[in-house]
Parts: sequence; C-alpha cells; structure tokens
Amino acid sequence: MSQADDMKQLYLASYEGFAKSLNGQSSAPIHGVRKHAIDRFSTLGFPTIRQEAWIHTNPDSLAGTAFTPAPEGTAGVTQADVDPISLGLEHRFVFVNGRFAPELSNTGTLPKGMRASNLASALDADDEIVTSHLTKHAGYEDHAFRALNTAFLRDGAFVHIDRDVVVEAPIHFVHISSAGAEPTVSHPRSLVVAERNSSAVIIETYTGAGDNAYFTNAVTEIVAGENAILKHYKRQLENENAFHVSTVQTRMDRNANCAAYSFDLGGRVVRNETNALLDGEGCEATVNGFYLLHNDQHVDNHTLIEHAKPNCSSHELYKGVLASKSQGIFRGKILVHQIAQKTDAYQQNQNLLLSDQAEANSKPQLEIYADDVKCSHGATIGQLDETAMFYMKSRGISPEHARQLLIQAFGGDVIDRVVVESLREDLHNRSIQKLSLQRKV
Repeated sequence: MSQADDMKQLYLASYEGFAKSLNGQSSAPIHGVRKHAIDRFSTLGFPTIRQEAWIHTNPDSLAGTAFTPAPEGTAGVTQADVDPISLGLEHRFVFVNGRFAPELSNTGTLPKGMRASNLASALDADDEIVTSHLTKHAGYEDHAFRALNTAFLRDGAFVHIDRDVVVEAPIHFVHISSAGAEPTVSHPRSLVVAERNSSAVIIETYTGAGDNAYFTNAVTEIVAGENAILKHYKRQLENENAFHVSTVQTRMDRNANCAAYSFDLGGRVVRNETNALLDGEGCEATVNGFYLLHNDQHVDNHTLIEHAKPNCSSHELYKGVLASKSQGIFRGKILVHQIAQKTDAYQQNQNLLLSDQAEANSKPQLEIYADDVKCSHGATIGQLDETAMFYMKSRGISPEHARQLLIQAFGGDVIDRVVVESLREDLHNRSIQKLSLQRKV
C-alpha cells in the first residue's frame, strides 16, 4: 500500500469519528451529502502528477503528511491574533479551524434584509436558503479535496442578502487555523447568496496562528441572482509552512455582475481554483489575482470562466511576482458553450521574475463552441525593464528604490482595483514588507 493510500485511510477513519460526533444529526439531509462525498473521496483518492490538472503541483506533500483533525474551540487563538488582520471593518465573523468563534467576532448591526451567521446554526434550523444552495454549486464528484471539505462540513460562514437590498459596509470572514505541535487539517466552508437586485462586498481572509505546519482545505460558494452586484476578495496570508487548497465557485443569473479577486502572499504549497459560471444572459464577470512569492513558496492558480448563455462578458487578469526559488503556476480556461453567442472574453497572465531561480508556468486557454464571439488571451514572463531602471537611476533614484517602484507599479495594477480602502492599503503594505524581507535574504 502506498503512502497516499495510507493517508486516504487516515481521512476515512477520521470521518468515522467525525460522523459519530454529530450527536444525533446523522439523520439530517446534509449528512447524506457528507456520506456521498466521503464515498467519492474513497473512490477518487488523492490526485497525482499524472493527472493534467496537477502536473505542476505535486500533491504528494499533502497526501504524504499525516494531518489530524484540528481541535474544536478557539484552540488558543486570541484577539491579538485577529486584530492585525481585521481591517477595522464593522462586520467581522471569525472562524477558528472552520468553527464559528463569536467571542472573537464583531458582527455589528446588520442592515435590514441581510442575514449573516454560521452554517451550523442555519443547518440546525433547516434554513431553506442553505438547503437549496449549500453543496449545489461547487461540485465534488471529480474533485478529491472538495469531496473532503463536503464530507467534513459542519460549520462555516453564511450570508443571505434579500432582493433589492444594498449592503454598504463590507462583510469580512476571517478564517484562522491553529498551528499545533502536530500537523492539523481544517475544512472552512462559506456560502453567500445574493437575491435579485442586491449588492454586497465580501472579504475572506485565511491565516494561521503559529508557525508550524497545517492544512486549510476551503470551499466558498457564491450565488448571484438577477441584476445582483457582488465583489469577493480572498486574501491568503497563511504561514510559510502551511498548505492551502481552495475553491471559489460563483454562479451568476441574468445581468448579474460579479468580481472575484485572489491575493496570495503566504503559504508553502497553495492551490486555488476560482470558477465563474455565467448562467444568465447579460452577465459580466471579473476574475483577477495577484501573487507575491519568495523563498520556496509554490502557488498554483486554476481558473475557469464558463459562458453558458449569450451576450455575456468576462475579464481576467492575474499577475505574479516571483523571487528566490519560488514557483508560480497559472492555468486559466475560458469555456464558451455553443449557445453563448455574442460572448466577449479577455484573459491575461503576467509574471515578473526577480531571480534566475524563480519559475513561472502559464497556460491560458480558450475552448469555444460558438461562432459569434470575441475572445482573446495571452501570457508574459519577464524580468524588470532595464530601460526603465536606467531611466529612473539617471534621475537620481537609487537602484533599490527604482526596483521597488517598478514592482509596486506592476502589482498595483491589480491591488489598486480593490474598492475597500483598508484592504487595498493592507495589501500594498504587506507587499512592500515582503519585498523588503526578500532583499535581506
């Protein structure tokens, strides 16, 4: 039996213990979904590099580590761990190891027509919105890590925005993993449902308390009704011994306008999947990302923008800055169905290498079955512009300052599009700090 098989058996055994801990909830409808998900994981097993989707990210480091279930409760996480990443926002919901921590949260006064709570409470109440959407959009049939997340689903973040409701203040989900003496795993889950003509901004932050290894396996489902406007920002700040696998799945109805941003500054091995299904006419999707890596960090971004109806548009821009021996992967696909005539889609990935040992792999893809479309894609991998460096130095700017300005301008193209001021400033400051640390290595 291989090491991956041994680890699969460990997860299956953990599930048995998890199922017993549900205290009589095993008859609830969601448990049937859990059981099906763990059966799918048992069948699928862990992915391997022989699979095209994992050819650049060897999952052996995940499949070969004996992660045990993270403890319940706050597990030693305190307000001091939350404050540096809180962004000073009014609506903050904190989850430790995937479980809601009300004592660390600050929910504020929610506007009329908006509900925000934890999934466990909504599941206990048999909430109709949750049962209608949870696990219905981020499919797990052919995805081992999504199947694991679904199998261990117990708590998480839930937001429902009623029709015609505009939520002005951003909603912040803070997911903290506790890094103990032994490697642990948690499975954060989030569900956002925005009804017709509603509007909101959602921020999700992932980080860890401590420096030891842990594994965060996250899934977020976003449902945007007709004419809804949603912005979702994912800020990944895991420690540099952490493993992070995530899926953000958005489904859009007629004339919905959704933007999904992914910012990766932490993690040792990171695999993100950001998907948007344009399932109604007149939709507009924006899928952007920025990753800043050093040391031996490895970040793999997969995106799928699926045009399933006519007269929709999508815009995608991912930028990466890679230093030291880091690796950045981008594999993005725009899929246009035959019915999706008049599609207008654009995709671009740009990478800046700061070291001869850094490595970037890029594969933008178009898969088009309609004949009346406007689609384009491209990718670039390069180094700092020597001409620009010379020009700035000739104006009295030091080489280090010139280098920093050029890098900030490159990444700022994505960061400056963030509409939440405190988040935008935080990303700029963290990027500058990380570049400063990289220069000292």
